Amino acid sequence: MKSAVIVFPGSNREGDAWQALAEVTGSAPQLVWHRDSELPKVDLVVVPGGFSYGDYLRCGAIAAHSPIMREVKARAGKGVAVLGICNGFQILTEAGLLPGALLRNAALKFVCRNVNLKVENSQTMFTGGYEQGQVLSVPIAHHDGNYHADAATLDKLEQSGRVAFRYCEANGAVTAAGNPNGSARNIAGIFNETKTVLGLMPHPENAIDILLGSVDGRGLFRSLAEALS
Repeated sequence: MKSAVIVFPGSNREGDAWQALAEVTGSAPQLVWHRDSELPKVDLVVVPGGFSYGDYLRCGAIAAHSPIMREVKARAGKGVAVLGICNGFQILTEAGLLPGALLRNAALKFVCRNVNLKVENSQTMFTGGYEQGQVLSVPIAHHDGNYHADAATLDKLEQSGRVAFRYCEANGAVTAAGNPNGSARNIAGIFNETKTVLGLMPHPENAIDILLGSVDGRGLFRSLAEALS
């Protein structure tokens, strides 16, 4: 599987994404600068976390208009897999590749800790390595991770199996107590209509080594390697 990781001014998780892809899939990705207008021939594009352009205007709003994003959108339109993590998720919503928006956390505080995630759809290239309903432990680190969309959009996401992950308690119960940022319906990650684009706020790239507290993120990268190799 060949992959690329996009780097914007202010990105800070591109190294972690690179490490996770290289270690889990056995193939090192290429780093691509945001001002480039061409992507290498790859099976997967990763838009990593961080604070692109300092999060000025809105998180991801400026990065969504970087030259490379035109090519990312074009490749996504041709079915190439795209994964947006944290700030990458925000960029994908701002670019129109995913519906909805990421608002300030409900408590208006930066949240940095491990959370529990319930796998809502294990029948995709991103989640095939997990069991349906499996509960994962994955870290979050964000101030603007409160997923929001209108009721009609949320219903459409639910009905079409496009909710990828939901915040939950350790026993899998989807409750307000298990929701770290106030996201609508506890949504932590969503797919596009063809399920070739995934955006999520938690960081699976930081859950690949037990020294960091969890290896539950490995399943996502392993799923991609098996689906795309």
